[in-house]
Amino acid sequence: MASHVVQGRRVEMPVEVRDASMCLAAYLVRADAARAVLAYSGMDVTEVLPGKAMCMLAFVRYHDSDLGSYDEFGVMFLVRPAGAGAPPRRGLLAGLKDLRGAGSGAFVHWLPVDQGFTMEAGRSIWGFPKELADVDLRLGSPYKRCVLRRDGRMVVDLLVRPGMPAAPAPLVGKSVAVPDAYTHLDGVTRRVSWAARARGIRWRPGGALVRLGNHPIAKELSELGLPRRALLTVTAEHVSMTFEEPRQA
Repeated sequence: MASHVVQGRRVEMPVEVRDASMCLAAYLVRADAARAVLAYSGMDVTEVLPGKAMCMLAFVRYHDSDLGSYDEFGVMFLVRPAGAGAPPRRGLLAGLKDLRGAGSGAFVHWLPVDQGFTMEAGRSIWGFPKELADVDLRLGSPYKRCVLRRDGRMVVDLLVRPGMPAAPAPLVGKSVAVPDAYTHLDGVTRRVSWAARARGIRWRPGGALVRLGNHPIAKELSELGLPRRALLTVTAEHVSMTFEEPRQA
């Protein structure tokens, strides 16, 4: 079994997340703008509609995991790595179904966290672009909110309104199909396989309000066309995850 030593502590693979709470907002953005943001990585976006890519903003509270308890915010894009073929142009549903094809996945562009151990582990093991930031999650009310600050500057204020239950009872607790995650750090692109189980899933069209600050990442998001209406939002009260050893892509 593979393992890694982080800050003098051994981390066994696969890494387990036993309980987390998650909120996600997905946006259709200009594909050319998304390609400009991801130019450093060599990755290409999936065009879920002609000229449109998908950007996802998510915030997660890790209640219990092998990397400790911490809060996290993520900026991700649906991508088609080299060898996955041309982006589909048959409409939104076809673009989303294409995630099931070999090589498609979610590229993690930015992943600020509020704890140093998970930052170092994420960067050294998987190449996740983790940075320390002030991740202020407010999950106790019906509306879920994240206010993210970095270097004393406001990046984003994201409010999510949970929607309707997503699945009938027989599906609760079963594995959720998730695309592989892709990362690019220090010139190396990695592919990370992971699995998830979720309970208390809710979703809705729209359902998010976003306000941008004056941080450079906020400027990137504004160049993508945010703030705008979300395509959909998803929340999950209890999520468990397993992260495998990365492979160079």
